[in-house]
Amino acid sequence: MSQVYAARRARLHDQYAAAGSEAALVSRPANVRYLCGDAPPGATLLLGPVQDVLVAPEASSWGPVPGPHPEDLRLLMLSGPDGDPAVAAADLAAADGAESLAVEEHHLTVARHRAVGSAAPRLHLADLGRAVEQLRIVKDDEEISCMRIAGELADQALGELLESILVGRTERHLALELERRLVDHGADGPAFPTVVAAGPHAGRAGHLPTDRRVEEGDFLTICLGADYRGYRCQVGRTFVIGPSPADWQVELYDIVFAAQRAGREALLPGMAYRDVDRVTRQVLDAAGYGEGLEARTGHGVGLEIDEDPRLSPSAMGKLDACVPVTVEPGVHLPGRGGVRIDDTLVVRPEADGGPELLTITTKELLAL
Repeated sequence: MSQVYAARRARLHDQYAAAGSEAALVSRPANVRYLCGDAPPGATLLLGPVQDVLVAPEASSWGPVPGPHPEDLRLLMLSGPDGDPAVAAADLAAADGAESLAVEEHHLTVARHRAVGSAAPRLHLADLGRAVEQLRIVKDDEEISCMRIAGELADQALGELLESILVGRTERHLALELERRLVDHGADGPAFPTVVAAGPHAGRAGHLPTDRRVEEGDFLTICLGADYRGYRCQVGRTFVIGPSPADWQVELYDIVFAAQRAGREALLPGMAYRDVDRVTRQVLDAAGYGEGLEARTGHGVGLEIDEDPRLSPSAMGKLDACVPVTVEPGVHLPGRGGVRIDDTLVVRPEADGGPELLTITTKELLAL
């Protein structure tokens, strides 16, 4: 894997060098991990004019050294508890002769940016922008393999929960059980706070579980994700509690399902981000649910649960092959509840079978 990380850093080097910088400082945790593998919390990565250096806080604050290849990446551990790895990295870049340093201005706080500039006043600080995030959009086979396993773990935890008795249990209790099952099956943890939304809460995006108990006749929306070796995957489904759904529940579910299917089928290389959102949104608009729809119908996923690209009406750009994204339309009716259906897929060309579905829990409307 050291060669993979070295190749990623080389691609980034070409980008910031072409923009006129001699060195770059990467501070966003997911970006540091993408470029060098496991890294201690708070570490920053200096891509310097002489050597690439992982600058980490005092060892006692994070435990054992992760251990990058010694010929591939130098590890510098700060000796004091108050040292800032970003400031130390900037000082090192200046000592190695760099005159300009590209930094992730979108991640550094104003105070930290000032501290970096003060530590090396002769360095010209430039903006690295979201260069690393852009490199992360297209995933390699190893990354997709980890996400595929994360999807299997999420599906497994959800499937087991559906075999248990749900009526009378609280949203909070069900969410905690799902997260425990994820870990029991081998996940590093949940990819994000698990959503369990019953009755009038169902279909609401990002709902935080409450002590509301599941009742007969409820819609029940569950959205969960697994973190496996740093890579994440999410799945969301809506069910009906009771012997059979009401007519309005079937009608609403079918509309959201049709919208989600339209979005999934649009995930082909060359498709504009905004067009994936458009075909998904059109189905809901035509059914009279255009008002109150969310600003986007999906997003990229990988080392973070919410990353580029964004599938929204104003998004610029087109899909590439091997880009994992979610398609997650939903409708929430105040006081009644609603429906959300969420899958993680990998963009594939039609010659390879089209989009690869990473989350396979049935999308049939189940009455539990």
